[in-house]
Amino acid sequence: MGYPTQELRLRQQMTLAPRLQQSVKLLQMSALEFTTAVEQALATNPFLEDADEQDADSPAAAPPSVAETRSGPDDIPPEAPAADADLPPPDAPAYSGDYPTRAHGDGTADQAQWVCAALSMRQRLSLELGNYHLKPRDRLLAEFIIDALDDDGYLRTPLSGLCDAARPEFDPAPEEAEWMAALRLVQQLDAPGLAARDLAECLSLQLAAAGGARPEIRALASRIARDHLPRLAKNDSAGLRRLLDCTEDALRDACALIRSLDPKPGGRYSADAPAYVIPDVFVDKWQARWRVLPNRHAMPQARLHQTYADLFRRARLDDRSPMAQELQEARWLVRNVEQRYTTIQRVAEAIVKRQQTFFEYGDVALRPLMLREVADDLDMHESTVSRATVGKYMVTPRGVFEFRHFFSRELATESGGSCSATAVRALIREMVDAEDPAMPLSDVALTQQLAASGILLARRTVSKYRGQLRVPPAELRRQH
Repeated sequence: MGYPTQELRLRQQMTLAPRLQQSVKLLQMSALEFTTAVEQALATNPFLEDADEQDADSPAAAPPSVAETRSGPDDIPPEAPAADADLPPPDAPAYSGDYPTRAHGDGTADQAQWVCAALSMRQRLSLELGNYHLKPRDRLLAEFIIDALDDDGYLRTPLSGLCDAARPEFDPAPEEAEWMAALRLVQQLDAPGLAARDLAECLSLQLAAAGGARPEIRALASRIARDHLPRLAKNDSAGLRRLLDCTEDALRDACALIRSLDPKPGGRYSADAPAYVIPDVFVDKWQARWRVLPNRHAMPQARLHQTYADLFRRARLDDRSPMAQELQEARWLVRNVEQRYTTIQRVAEAIVKRQQTFFEYGDVALRPLMLREVADDLDMHESTVSRATVGKYMVTPRGVFEFRHFFSRELATESGGSCSATAVRALIREMVDAEDPAMPLSDVALTQQLAASGILLARRTVSKYRGQLRVPPAELRRQH
């Protein structure tokens, strides 16, 4: 008979304090997620107030003291932001960007005003279907087809598969002629090309509804779409002229008509509301120097509600009471919010400092940069820098970029220097844009031109970069 035994094991485990857990969580949030989290805290914690609203009501209101916001058992003071002597004067006009901003003054501005309702493809087709006077059975058949469409607008499921799925709903089971009638009806709804079963049918439906083109050109384009798409993809003009017995001008017009069509008509619909990128910082040039400005006005400004905090302190309640816990959480949030702004600001400044040439000349001048370099510069952990770059955006004179855009792996050059993979892709794009359309550059030719510039890459690497740019191979770019 066995006896129970006891065994003592030592295990080392590191856990983060609650305040540090919150700090890490806030840092890795995008600006939109951060705004939502802080606004939720403002709505549920009585010891927090919106600094923007308070300042609008009483301009002379002062923020809580440093001692008040930093008191607590496990405080870690936030890193101070670097001073910038070249900031514009206080009365200088500030560009806020074409983004929704938080409410000020009367509070009438709201981010919901920037969002319009968007119907999904299936919702739009169902609404269109409601305009037809149909028998319940025919309407249900059409709804089955609408529900089976994929995001590109195609009916990939065979009619026989739809019949099996719909069998419990119908008595008797629909015949193929009924399915075909319902399919033709759905194909007439809204945008031409929807509910096609393949690319040829999609293009044919659009050509049948096309206006403006000459009938003979439309008929020629329909023959190409129906029977000769592989040759069109290869730009085989000679073979198409021979098979279709047409002139070069007619073939060119027919091919141009086909290329003007939409191969994925379902892509114009969106089931989601428009998504906006709220930038974390703005980058501009001031007095010949690139600078970084935080975008605080687009996000909530939480601070400690000093009146409530003083009342609680005078009440001498138990430190373990729920109110005491809420006060502690409010202090943590105020400090962690400031810590988030400071960390993102410092990381953005480090990026701008190391990528000066990008802001002057664009992607072609983007230098290799690793997270480790920024972490070493700022004396931060690499994981902290990683969290401060994912989902964070900066507005620059060259466009809106995620922080991650500026980190690219290093590629060696013939001279012993280095360049970034992003810069190489930019060079490939420039070469393709400047090529002769009748004699496009092959991947071997692109590799040779890069080598002439001192950048030594394998042909397969050039092919990979070309594919990432969504540039087709040379044989598909050739124009006769």
